[in-house]
Amino acid sequence: MISRSYTNLLDLASGNFPTMGRERDRRRMPRVMTVTGSICELDDDQAHSVSSENPSSLAGDRMIVVANLLPLKAKRRPDNKGWNFNWNEDSLILRLRDGLPEDMEVIYVGLLCVDVDPIEQDDVSNYLLEKFRCVPAFLPPNIVEKYYEDFCKRHLWPLFHYMLPFSPDHEGRFDRSMWEAYVSANKLFSQKVVEVLNPEDDFVWIHDYHLMVLPTFLRRRFNRLRMGFFLHSPFPSSEIYRTLPVREEILKALLCADIVGFHTFDYARHFLSCCSRMLGLEYQSKRGYIGLEYYGRTVGIKIMPVGIHMGHIENMKKLAAKELKLKELKQQFEGKTVLLGVDDLDIFKGINLKLLAMEHMLKQHPKWEGQAVLVQIVNPTRGKGIDLKEIQAEILESCKRINKQFGKPGYEPVVYIDRPISSSERMAYYSIAECVVVTAVRDGMNLTPYEYIACRQGMSGSEADSDVDGPKKSMLVVSEFIGCSPSLSGAIRVNPWNVEATAEAMNEAISMAEPEKQLRHEKHYRYVSTHDVGYWARSFLQDMERTCIDHFRKRTYGIGLGFGFRVVALDPNFRKLSIDDIESVYIKSKSRAIFLDYDGTMMPQNSIIKSPSAEVISILNRICADQNNAVFIVSGRGRDSLDKWFSPCRKLGLAAEHGYFLRWSQDKDWETCSQNSGFGWMHLAEPVMQSYTDSTDGSCIEKKESAIVWQYRDADPGFGFSQAKEMLDHLESVLANEPVAVKSGQFIVEVKPQGVSKGLVAEKIFTSLAERAKMADFVLCIGDDRSDEDMFEIIGDALSRNILSYDTKVFACTVGQKPSKAKYYLDDTSEVRFMLESLADATITPATSSDEEAEDSA
Repeated sequence: MISRSYTNLLDLASGNFPTMGRERDRRRMPRVMTVTGSICELDDDQAHSVSSENPSSLAGDRMIVVANLLPLKAKRRPDNKGWNFNWNEDSLILRLRDGLPEDMEVIYVGLLCVDVDPIEQDDVSNYLLEKFRCVPAFLPPNIVEKYYEDFCKRHLWPLFHYMLPFSPDHEGRFDRSMWEAYVSANKLFSQKVVEVLNPEDDFVWIHDYHLMVLPTFLRRRFNRLRMGFFLHSPFPSSEIYRTLPVREEILKALLCADIVGFHTFDYARHFLSCCSRMLGLEYQSKRGYIGLEYYGRTVGIKIMPVGIHMGHIENMKKLAAKELKLKELKQQFEGKTVLLGVDDLDIFKGINLKLLAMEHMLKQHPKWEGQAVLVQIVNPTRGKGIDLKEIQAEILESCKRINKQFGKPGYEPVVYIDRPISSSERMAYYSIAECVVVTAVRDGMNLTPYEYIACRQGMSGSEADSDVDGPKKSMLVVSEFIGCSPSLSGAIRVNPWNVEATAEAMNEAISMAEPEKQLRHEKHYRYVSTHDVGYWARSFLQDMERTCIDHFRKRTYGIGLGFGFRVVALDPNFRKLSIDDIESVYIKSKSRAIFLDYDGTMMPQNSIIKSPSAEVISILNRICADQNNAVFIVSGRGRDSLDKWFSPCRKLGLAAEHGYFLRWSQDKDWETCSQNSGFGWMHLAEPVMQSYTDSTDGSCIEKKESAIVWQYRDADPGFGFSQAKEMLDHLESVLANEPVAVKSGQFIVEVKPQGVSKGLVAEKIFTSLAERAKMADFVLCIGDDRSDEDMFEIIGDALSRNILSYDTKVFACTVGQKPSKAKYYLDDTSEVRFMLESLADATITPATSSDEEAEDSA
């Protein structure tokens, strides 16, 4: 049986997974449980999230690290009975625990690098949990193929490296069944996490593009779970990312995490741009920290390149010395200048571009013939990849051509190594290389330069040997398109597509004076040694703690189905307005002040017909008929529109243009609520706005009697926001000596007289009622946007300033469940009308009111 929450998510994935049911039939190993019931019951989660009322079964914080692969090596025993497991010392996620507190337990969740027979899976799971604190996730064969090889490696990975599936020959076209398998795999990972999770005590750290929708599954169950995500690959620009058919599903899933991490600002900027263009979210920087406001939660954006493990590098260097590999390589390349490349075999590593650059350097600088050697090490592929055979054939052809043209007895300009080499052997090659060359056309981070720098520092301590402890100098030629490039300011950065420039950079690197090499190396080593993998993990944990600090202070609940699910975080005092409660207070009160916004409150924002319906007019007339009521529509619209629309409501008060104009009833004159009556400043503001309108497609100017507004809702979001920011500065400069306020809002920049706000309208009405000995003992204020927040704030201040009595019942209500200064909310305009109709039914209408209305209509 597939859980209901999973079915909801699959509303978007459009798939059914009978294999999931078969998985569940297998016996599960015992796990630490923090919510009542069995695992199977947990899978059938309801729409609400699991609360945190149950006490944690383990004391202290733990870190649950979730990645595609566990940091383990596995090998079948010689007798073919069982497995031997040991740590994979090269695994990044294994090394990150060095940056976590010593008393923090780390549990790993992920796949094994080997296939385990279903009969053995329970035994293996129990053994790994006990001995290694690892929880293996076992995926059905039909899921793992489509999840990893197809969707991850043939679609997501190329797309995130800026390769669009133009041709079906690349096998990269989007296939809905691949997406379904990806969702299914992420669901199975979530089940494994839940089995060991203590939601109040644990941190969950999810890694890389294989598990981008996992945060949604976990957040559905645990609203207050402290959860981070780090992307180890590039994040493409919005123009590339928008081609992904499930683009919004993935973005919304990532925003279920508390913090999303990237190696560089470029990757983070692209992610923020996608959130802006597709979800309408804008980021803010507060005290140096970048955050996205998302339904009351602040999703932190972390920018921190990962580092290497210095201790592991040191150990591998010592091992290389013991194995005499370093001495052997020194003898092999004695008298030669070695340039080194260490790359995976895939289409984005630019290996052939490097070979072409080497060929060009030998042509342009014949002095290096017989002396310069490029050693190119190619690591085994991690998956089937794209066009691997063609790439390999191209590389071999280039090697053969270069060696034939420039080689001679005892000298090969290119040494191509395509066999697996150990970490210690790799360190030996680093130690003898004069320069490392990285020409990847797109790469997430690439730690090869960092490892090289650490190796060239030599060994420390008594074990350092003159044969091993090489000169403390190094040179780097690195592509500007890799994640480590911004942190290596002393490297020679190149555009790898420019073969000639890369060749000149290689020549410059090995020709540079020794003191210059030394200085560049020292600068790089200071950075690499201090910004290691432990520093990266420690920094990420600190930012996760800071971002999650309000988790247990706010009231949270989940809304939405499928990947539209999100958690709303609200102040504990913020609750839904109860019609029964407000109606009982309304009946008992003697003097009432009622303030109603119009657009988005009485009328839906997306309504084509903006004029009020007969139902709204009728409700307002019935409420206004009570002499104890002072009812006002407070809107940003002009007074002509409001006067025309609400002409049937004789006793209704109107506040137009955010309160610049005020009228108490239809038989009263319009009042001006501002001391500033001159509008000469409009002649200064309008030309400025017009110049930005002319250069910003999709923008327009709206002129009011008291204000002028530049609106860019239909413009490109990024460009419009940039233009609005510049316009704001421009207008503030031009209008510095004018009695106006320049403000930015949602897709607008507005210039209006100083001292004009909806809040001041409310204050004026409260004061007037108090002067007439009719101080309001009931206040209802409903609005939906930023301008209405001024009213909510003034109402709170009015209680302390004695223009409202201490026992006044105040109902400040916003429309929609969102952060607000109001203490109440109603979901939409229909609920607002229903609530007002209830008050209208409770209104005591004077006996003469019907006669007066009859006379008015006559």
